[in-house]
Amino acid sequence: MREYAAIKPTVYVETSVISYLTSLPSRNSLVLSRQEATRQLWNEHFDDFEFIVSNIVVGEIRKGDEKEIQLRLKAIADFRILEKSPAADRLTQLLLDSGAVPQNSGSDAQHISIATVYRLDYLISWNFKHIVNETKRQHIDRVCREAGFQPTNLCTPIELIEEIKMKEKPDPPTDPVLEEIYRMKAEFNAEFNSMEELNAYLKEIEKREKARGRKYIPAPPPPPDFEKNIEKIYKELGIKMKQENKVSDA
Repeated sequence: MREYAAIKPTVYVETSVISYLTSLPSRNSLVLSRQEATRQLWNEHFDDFEFIVSNIVVGEIRKGDEKEIQLRLKAIADFRILEKSPAADRLTQLLLDSGAVPQNSGSDAQHISIATVYRLDYLISWNFKHIVNETKRQHIDRVCREAGFQPTNLCTPIELIEEIKMKEKPDPPTDPVLEEIYRMKAEFNAEFNSMEELNAYLKEIEKREKARGRKYIPAPPPPPDFEKNIEKIYKELGIKMKQENKVSDA
């Protein structure tokens, strides 16, 4: 049986991260903070992930000062490299044509599409223009989803470190408002003995509210082979899936 929890999250390392990692400490406070965050990720969490690159990364880091080039190449010497993918090429063109990434930034679109097509968990970057800009991220995610892919999490090294710390904390920070919300959730969940009871309750609520004229957004169709993929996961986990858990049009 596959041990899902034991699999290391995969991280596509975009060119800017490698440059911050290997460059000399800067006197500019903003640059220095990004250098330190990148090195912290490497020094404290390197073994928590599988870092991966593509030939787009290799091609970009070969530009510039020769000494810097060698430092950058050395930093990724043991990383696995992703093969070229026709699907990634198609998604790249879609990202450019849709305006999610500017037409003159094809390599940035390639970084995103390669990480997405390979279903990597994260793409880390300091490229705020085209990759980790919040507005761009939303546009990029929408295009990837519409093309049938689950978007890769685009983030900076700082954001990845923050996510690690949140997962490591046994007792996440709380406050009176959150504590009240947790009590409300516990009280609500205690009303149901099973997911079947909860689903029946939700169906009844929906039926009643629709009769009152409340507008609902219809659910989108599931991805292709959704049921087969779910059944495969249950099989690998060694758990029998209940028939009522299957998606139906009812």
